[in-house]
Amino acid sequence: MLVLLLCSVFVGTVHAQDLPEVLIIGDSISIGYTPAVAAELEGKAVVRHNPGNAQDSGTGLKKLDRWIGTEQWDVIHFNWGLWDLCYRHPQSKVQGNRDKVNGTLTTSVEQYEQNLDEIVSRLKKTNAKLIWAHTTTVPEGEAGRKVGDDTIYNEAAERVMIKHGIAVNDLNQVSDSFAAGLFVAPGNVHFTAEGSKKLAAAVSNAISNALQE
Repeated sequence: MLVLLLCSVFVGTVHAQDLPEVLIIGDSISIGYTPAVAAELEGKAVVRHNPGNAQDSGTGLKKLDRWIGTEQWDVIHFNWGLWDLCYRHPQSKVQGNRDKVNGTLTTSVEQYEQNLDEIVSRLKKTNAKLIWAHTTTVPEGEAGRKVGDDTIYNEAAERVMIKHGIAVNDLNQVSDSFAAGLFVAPGNVHFTAEGSKKLAAAVSNAISNALQE
């Protein structure tokens, strides 16, 4: 599991400590694309990921302060959703106890919207440039997630981002365009290395634009 990613490179006489600091917060999807983002922004920014998996937005509320720490972040690219909209049942044998038939929803869309509102209010205090990443695609056949819920939760998130004037990186639209071969398996929300690189390109572009503002 990725605990920390740090792009500590030198470009000419520019030391890593002189580069902008970027924090990526998110679940396993972001863990998958962060190495490629760090590589694409090499020499332009120091890229870190929150320790481990950010899981659902409730976990984000509990751990956000420690993830932010005392660092002076220039850009924070953040995301929740796939864990929030997942149904789980303690007796399910599927990885993560996923069960969209008999399971319990992790976070209602109403609570999700409220959680994100609190998270954004806290993130704004960092004075970093903030970028929200929409939840990626829920494919057909996913064991614990319902197709279309990604759209519903992204619409709730967008209301929060519009309210606070936060930029949106629509990774849902990016992943919706993916061929089946870019997912690790049918019905799986995760992506192959190639799929993660495609997401990384969109993330790197969003971060680069924010750094230039």
